[in-house]
Formats: sequence, structure tokens, C-alpha cells
Amino acid sequence: MSLPPLVEPAAELTVDEIRRYSRHLIIPDVGVEGQKRLKNARVLCVGAGGLGSPALMYLAAAGVGTLGIIDFDTVDESNLQRQIIHGVSDVGRSKAESAAASIREINPLVNVEIHDTALDRDNVREIFSRYDLIVDGTDNFATRYMVNDAAVLLGKPYVWGSIYRFDGQASVFWAEHGPCYRCLYPEPPPPGMVPSCAEGGVLGVLCASIGSIQVNEAIKLLAGIGEPLVGRLMVYDALEMSYRKIKVRKDPNCVLCGENPTVTDLLEDYEDFCGAVSVEAQEAVVDATITALELKEWQDAGKDIFLVDVREPAEYEIVRIPGSTLIPKGEIISGEALAKLPQDKQIVLHCKSGVRSAEALAALKAAGFKDAVHLQGGVLSWVKQIDPSLPAY
Repeated sequence: MSLPPLVEPAAELTVDEIRRYSRHLIIPDVGVEGQKRLKNARVLCVGAGGLGSPALMYLAAAGVGTLGIIDFDTVDESNLQRQIIHGVSDVGRSKAESAAASIREINPLVNVEIHDTALDRDNVREIFSRYDLIVDGTDNFATRYMVNDAAVLLGKPYVWGSIYRFDGQASVFWAEHGPCYRCLYPEPPPPGMVPSCAEGGVLGVLCASIGSIQVNEAIKLLAGIGEPLVGRLMVYDALEMSYRKIKVRKDPNCVLCGENPTVTDLLEDYEDFCGAVSVEAQEAVVDATITALELKEWQDAGKDIFLVDVREPAEYEIVRIPGSTLIPKGEIISGEALAKLPQDKQIVLHCKSGVRSAEALAALKAAGFKDAVHLQGGVLSWVKQIDPSLPAY
């Protein structure tokens, strides 16, 4: 589906801009007119992480006139494997500030607007309204649904991408011309069903593959060339080196962009809508949660406990709490591992941050292990409070 250009062209290109963008200018489909549109465009990138890094770098190099960056996080050493807009000297620095500095080095002709804040219900409309196009580089469902809802309510198109391990997806959502994210995913997955990149990992170079697709789509939308991925989902498998496209139709019953929408404003709480943990897990952890300091006291006192690490084997190899036994969450949820658990010891579950162990705890309590508890904050809490020499992956 060919679409009209998203922005009007700027009045002119300077001599410096003509020299810089000459390889664009000699492409007939882009040309001077297309480059002027890029110069006049205002694009917001939500997130300066795995997807945001290559997206921001190539948007800057392409000559997008104004780039907005929204990210409230700081650069961590574990980011550097894939978030290539940041370097070693940026560790501890605001991601938005770090990304802005890299953009200015790539292309000083680009105007950079920094939003060093968390995107939320109170500011998303105001921030989005300043831009022509949104590039979504978020990594959690709550923010994805909020980005989608705000874009639909404001009539803004946005380019979406998702990555996990060796798999990536990309599409363009624009309710005026096709489906929105809710047409593809009407409901978020059950809590704990889909691991995050922090839990399951991601091949660093996959970010570049999907991020560059997002920029490609952004340029097409801004300049009005080619056929954007509106109504199509691009699925990439890095291990098989395969791309496939899946048609995504606009859902007439979509609660947001359908014929009779029932969602006419932003939700009050997107975290609640997506459910950080299930209701069962929330109930299970009440009066069954201990801190890292309490666990250390139990170990030092020789308390008869059975410490269970519910993460995956690859995570267990990176870092583990002394004395722990690996039993992945899936084996507990399915009931396969119940026979391995002692009935005469205090069972303590932990994962990386406390979400998966809460879900596993709910399964154990349902199976009759009423005295089981889980570690608040998981391995991250243990590293921070008890043994900082261990890697916080």
C-alpha cells in the first residue's frame, strides 16, 4: 500500500547538506524532494536501548531534521553488548544524554530533543503531539500498549519492533490506513509466559537487523516512497536467516480502532492491564517473601532450608547464590519437579528479580507446600546487598 508523504519538504538544502546526503539525492525515489522531507521531519524514538540505538544512529545519518529521545534509564555495562550508541565511558550516564551525544557526533545538523523521563499516562500525549512519527523501541508490554493507544488517539503512525534471542518482528501501525497493535495482539500474554530479553537474552546484532528495518520504514513513511509495512508483519529468524511476511488485517471489533471502540482514552494503569505477575502470584507472596539479608541470616544460622533457583540453566552458569539448586520455573509449573522437593525443609525460591519465583511460589502453594517462600528482588538483590563481587547480569 503506497501512502502519501507524511511531512512537507523543507524550503531548501544547504551546500553542506547536499554534500552530506549526496548518495540519497542521486536515488530517483528519494532525490532532493525526499531529502527535504527528511530534513523537515520530527521523529521520536521511544527508548535508547537495543532497538533505539541503531534506529537513532541511522535516523541521524539519514538527515531526519529533529530527533526526540525518551528514556529515563542509565547506561549499564550489560547494555554494551547490543546498545551500540553507548560506549564504556557512558556507563552510569543517562541513556538519553549518551545517545544525544553520539547523534551529534554522527550528524551535527540534526536537532536533538531529550526527554529524560519515564513515558507515562500523564506525559505521553503531550510528548507524542510534538512529532510526526514515533519509532517504538520499548521492551515491555505495558509501554507497548500505551504507545499504541496514544498513537491511535492522536492519529499518529508508529514503527514497531520486537526482539528476543534470535527472533525479531517489525511492522507499521497506523489506524488511519490499517491495523493497530491491538488488532494484532488484542490482549497481553499471561504474566510470565513471555520472558523479557533480560530473562531470555538477545543476540546483539539482532537489534541492528530489526532497528534498521524500523528506520527503513520510517524513511518510506516520511518521504512517501515504497510500500510501508502497514498491514504486514515482518518476522525474522536470525538462525535460519529467513524473513517472512504475515498479513495483519484491521480488526473491525478492535476495542481501540474498530467500528465501535470501547477504549476511547488512555488506560489508568497499563502495568495492571498487562499484569506484572498473576493474581495467584500476588496472593502467594503475601507473608511468604524474604529479603536477601534474611536469607543470609538463615544460611549463617544453619537453618535447614532448600534454596531453589528457578531461572534457566544459562543464567545459572553466569551467577548463582551459594547453596542453590537449579530447578527451572517451567518444571515447577508443570508439576514435573514436585517430586524433587523435600517435604521436611523450608523451601526458598528465587529468580533474577522476583517475578518468576513469585509465579513458581503460587504453583508450589497450590500443590501443598504451604511454608514455601521466595526471595524479594532475586539474584539482583543478593548481589546488591550481600555480594557485590558477583556479576549483576
